[in-house]
Formats: sequence, structure tokens, C-alpha cells
Amino acid sequence: MSIAAPHLRYARSNIARLAIAQALAGANSVVLFATGAILGHELAPSPALATLPISIFVVGMAAFILPAGAVARRHGRRTAFLLGTVCGVLVGLLSMLAVMLGSFWLLCLGAFFGGAYAAVVQSFRFAAADCVEPDRRPQALSIVMAGGVVAGVLGPQLVTLTMDLWPAHMFAATFIAQSIVALLSAAVLAGVRLPLPTAEEIAGGRPIAAIVRQPGFAVAVMCGAVSYMVMNFLMTAAPLAMRLCGHSQASSNLGLQWHIIAMYGPSFFTGRLITRFGAARVAIVGFALIGMAVVAGLRGIAVADFWLTLILLGIGWNFSFVGASTMVLDCHRPEEKAQVQSLNDFIIFGLMAVGSFTSGELLTLYGWDMVLWVSTGPLAMVVLALIVVALRPAPLARPAP
Repeated sequence: MSIAAPHLRYARSNIARLAIAQALAGANSVVLFATGAILGHELAPSPALATLPISIFVVGMAAFILPAGAVARRHGRRTAFLLGTVCGVLVGLLSMLAVMLGSFWLLCLGAFFGGAYAAVVQSFRFAAADCVEPDRRPQALSIVMAGGVVAGVLGPQLVTLTMDLWPAHMFAATFIAQSIVALLSAAVLAGVRLPLPTAEEIAGGRPIAAIVRQPGFAVAVMCGAVSYMVMNFLMTAAPLAMRLCGHSQASSNLGLQWHIIAMYGPSFFTGRLITRFGAARVAIVGFALIGMAVVAGLRGIAVADFWLTLILLGIGWNFSFVGASTMVLDCHRPEEKAQVQSLNDFIIFGLMAVGSFTSGELLTLYGWDMVLWVSTGPLAMVVLALIVVALRPAPLARPAP
């Protein structure tokens, strides 16, 4: 029996479990995005630090990406998954204590562990791609990301239904529920059956410098980084911007819910679009939709304007990020997958942290329109790079084993 046979045999079960875990873990992150800036605004020593918890969340992602990849390379992906869920439980418990004690810095610590959990969750999509034959990888990757649709409903509703259950401490019950959801995710992931790393995978393949020098890798990373950075840049600021414009918390929660659904809903067919038209072309469409989101945001500050911005932003992110992730799969040999995929995500979330740190300060000092205008620069650069790739006579080639 070949090395690949065991996890191909359990492909359907693995992909289903990873999709469910994606939904539960995504809800965990949505809770933090829905509450982080609002609690930050109440607890922070300065209004400019209101979105710092969300930024610390991104720092946690960037800091934990490479260690999580190293654990997966040496001990298997499932071990890394279960360690991640421990962080998911911690974020809820620490955030609950932060609310009870009125501690802004404890809230930031909880957010850091939330980022560590999210870093592990990012590898679910690549684990799904490992479970199938190469020609089915875009679809497997998309199916797992489609689990985020449930997260888009579960996360905001979790906040809405629990935020006032403990009247003395708003959101404290929400964070308890957040920890319970992480425990459920751990139970689901415990049944994932993936092979242990081979000696070749532990060794890691080619030197990382040789992989980074591939033009396809640079474009894929740039595409993933800009899509996630701009999406997070706008999503971080939007709930607080709605609050500052006089809109209710319920309106903010509902807008965030539809944003998350829009982020993951297209995943049911994005893989097929990539198979038919190519990853670069699909990514270009995604960035065009993000550009339309910026235009929608500049139209006004009514609830409908914010909602339209968040929905277009979500759909655009899906096309651009799934396209970028598929391009990464064409840049490594099988034994290099763990280190290349973790390096890709480390670069993406390292750059994303920069955008996240500036979002809150820009919003506080210059307003929502400035946040929107600043996002147009990275969009223009990445679209130019993708047009060059899309006009190539042949698609990006998979390196020979």
C-alpha cells in the first residue's frame, strides 16, 4: 500500500471533519472580531488603542504560524490541530477574566491566544488538499473553507444571544460560550486521520531560499497577503466605525454575520471556477470586488452602506484568497508542503499585522473614509502583478518531484 493510500481512504471523513472544525473555529474568531474593538474602546487607556486587541490577534497568528508548521512537520498535522484548540479555549477564559476585571491588557493576551488558534486553523485548507488527488485539490480546499459559512451565522449569533446573559459583565457569558465551541472543535479534530510525516517531509526538501526565488511563489504570497491585509484592515475598523456613526450593536453584529457568510459562501463553487479559468484570473475578479467594496463604503455611512461594503469585501476576499492558496500548492514538492505553506501564511499574517495596527489609529484620527482610501494602494499593486501572471501563455507549473 502506498504512503498516500491511508489518507486518501479517509478523504471524505477528513474533509467533512475539517469543514466542521473550520466552522467552529471560525465562530471563535468572529466572537473576537465582533467584540474586540468595542471592548477595546471601553477598556483601553487611549481611544487610539481601541483596535489593539484585534491587532494583537493578528500578531498571534503571525507568531504561531511557523511553530505550528514545525509541529505539523515533525509530529503530524493532527497534533498541531489539537494544540491549537487549547489556545482556542484559553482565549475565551482569558477574555472573560478581562471583562470581569476591567483589564485591557488581559484582553490583549486573550486575543494573542486567539490568533495562535487561528494560525492553526489556516492549515485546515492545506490539510484538505493533502487528502485528495492533485486535480481535486482546489475543490477540497474550497469545501473546507465553506465551513466558514456556518461560522458567519454561529459567531455573531453567539454574541447576540449571550452578550447580556451576565448583566454585570457584558460579553462575559459570550466568552464562556467561545471556550465551549473550541472544545467541540477539538472533539471533531480528534477523529481526523492523516499519516505521520515521512522522513523526507521532516527533512523539508529543497532549501527555503530556492523555493522563495520562484516567481510563482512571490506572486501567490503577494496575492494572499494583500487580500487578507485589506480585508482585515476594513473589517477591524467597520464595527467601531458603525458604533461611532450611531448604529446599534445588533446592526454591527448582523453586518459582520453577512460579511463572514460572504467570505466563505462562494467556496462552494470557487474551486470549480479555479479549475476552469485558473487561479490568477479568479483572484483578479476577487480584487475587483474588493475595489467595489471600497467604492460602496465611500458612498455614505448608512447601515446599508456598511453592510454592502462588508458583503462585497467578503466575496472579494474569498476569490482572491482561495486563488492565492491554490497558487501556493503549485510552488512546492510533497515533502516541502509543511514548511512552504507555513512560510506563506507567516508572510501573509506578518504583513496583515501591519495593516491591523494602523486601522484603528486611522479611523480614530481621520475617519472611515481615510481607512477606505488607504486600502486602494495595495489593491492596485497586486492587480497589476496578477494581470502579468494571467496573460502568461501557460499556467504556473508544478515543480518536478
